Amino acid sequence: MTDIQAAVSERRAPGHDPRLVSTLTRNTFAMVLAGGRGSRLFELTDWRSKPAVPFGGKFRIIDFTLSNCVNSGVRRVGVATQYKSQSLIRHLQLGWSFLDGRLGEFIEIMPAQQQVDETQWYRGTADAVYQNLREIRHANPEYVLILSGDHIYRMDYGRLLLAHVENKADMTVACIEMPIKDATGFGVMAVNDDGRVVEFQEKPAQPKHIPGNPDMALASMGIYVFNTRFLFEQLKRDADDPKSNHDFGKDVIPHCVKRYRTFAQNFADSCVHEEPGKSAYWRDVGTLDAYWAANMDLVEVTPDLNLYDDNWPIWTWQEQRPPAKFVFDDDNRRGTAVDSTVSGGCIISGATVRHSMLFSGVRVHSFSTVEDSILLPNVQIGRNCIVKKCILDRDCHLPEGTQIGVNPAEDRKRFHVTESGITLVTTKMLGQDTHIAR
Repeated sequence: MTDIQAAVSERRAPGHDPRLVSTLTRNTFAMVLAGGRGSRLFELTDWRSKPAVPFGGKFRIIDFTLSNCVNSGVRRVGVATQYKSQSLIRHLQLGWSFLDGRLGEFIEIMPAQQQVDETQWYRGTADAVYQNLREIRHANPEYVLILSGDHIYRMDYGRLLLAHVENKADMTVACIEMPIKDATGFGVMAVNDDGRVVEFQEKPAQPKHIPGNPDMALASMGIYVFNTRFLFEQLKRDADDPKSNHDFGKDVIPHCVKRYRTFAQNFADSCVHEEPGKSAYWRDVGTLDAYWAANMDLVEVTPDLNLYDDNWPIWTWQEQRPPAKFVFDDDNRRGTAVDSTVSGGCIISGATVRHSMLFSGVRVHSFSTVEDSILLPNVQIGRNCIVKKCILDRDCHLPEGTQIGVNPAEDRKRFHVTESGITLVTTKMLGQDTHIAR
């Protein structure tokens, strides 16, 4: 039986487990690139890398990529870290050590160690993989899956691998259709009728549209499949090129498109849906506005990203906390939360929370109002406070009577306010900086 036949034969029945687990996924090594700062998140990444930023009430951003790996049956994973990685490393050690090394399963942390050149850290996405070729070679996979650790989505990598093998590709790029006005920050590709990539532009000023649809472009998701030997050859060639930026999007992919069998796989064909016909959900939460909007997506009545799907769980580590509690039921002092997600350990004490996301251990005290906001772990809101359209970083304590999101001009004097009016508040801005990377 071939790999393709084995993959197809193991497909789960519709309406049950969506996974396509096969010899393809078992013979794959995943390399997660998780070293980026995420500078457009500003002070939210002062003490943590972007993949370690909390998301969705109890998760970290990287949990979505790692959960996709585990759920897809890709259980040999390397995580390349670099920028302020201690928070991320701690999370990986606490939450992702359940794979069984006796069965050849692991998630291995690969910090930048100047392994190839003692004067160089990771110089780009391709170089981060190149510097860890020894570890990939030791795993001896047939395929290598290159992933970004800072996107929110649910994807069956087994379907991506299956498409790669069916196309007899050297390299496959996962792609998503997006409005052409948003595609300038991504790699944009053109494909022929067979799905083969015929042109690739990295972050073009004027992206090419999909044929017949002038409003949409085909953008790279930063997810690649390589035949292992082919990857080694391309990374060695790239490392020896003094003119290269050592980046997949800028250097490796354009080189491969012109010379080798490079194919695109549409995310719609590998996205994990609970409801057939629902749009494929993928978010790059690289800006404060995008981060706020993606979290707010989850508090909607029927969010496009369903975290309640038992067939494709998002795994993580979290502290053991008591259940959330809502106290007081007086006319002017009632603990309520409406259209919100409230994590364990939270206490809403005679306060009102609307359309907001509260991470674990948050306390909102009497006569306060929180609306359209994200409160990260252990935030405390004093009495008689008003908080609107805010992101409050971990451990922020708002004194009694504080108002944020009411007067943008005043907020800009102390906090970071985006063009759309989202206010980021950190402990340092409040004069409470603890310099703890969490």
